[in-house]
Amino acid sequence: MDTTVGQVVAAEMRLLDPKVRASRALAAELLRPDFTEAGKSGRWWDRTSMLAELPTMAGAPDTVSVRVSGMRGTVLAPGVVHLTYTTEVAGARARRSSLWLRGDDGAWRIYHHQGTPAPEGTEQS
Repeated sequence: MDTTVGQVVAAEMRLLDPKVRASRALAAELLRPDFTEAGKSGRWWDRTSMLAELPTMAGAPDTVSVRVSGMRGTVLAPGVVHLTYTTEVAGARARRSSLWLRGDDGAWRIYHHQGTPAPEGTEQS
């Protein structure tokens, strides 16, 4: 795996970690100020709304953990990485897509995320 992609995969996995999801401060380190998300529910999120609700979402402590499979990454341009993968939480599967940008400080932060429901019987990859 490319070193750059590996760094971004590590950041994405950190964002999925229940301890990070439970901490607005830790999660905020990984979200750009202009972060947006088209959630699998169809809801549109910005950084403020995501940080407000993230600790109570699936994957937070005392909830079912997130299972990840098929993580792949592509460097689209210097400082821009696109990740795709599948998650499963309590039997509900979703296909995921994330765009990560490297800041002037060298840190990777997520710019946009999309989650799309993946019904039972659809292929994993």
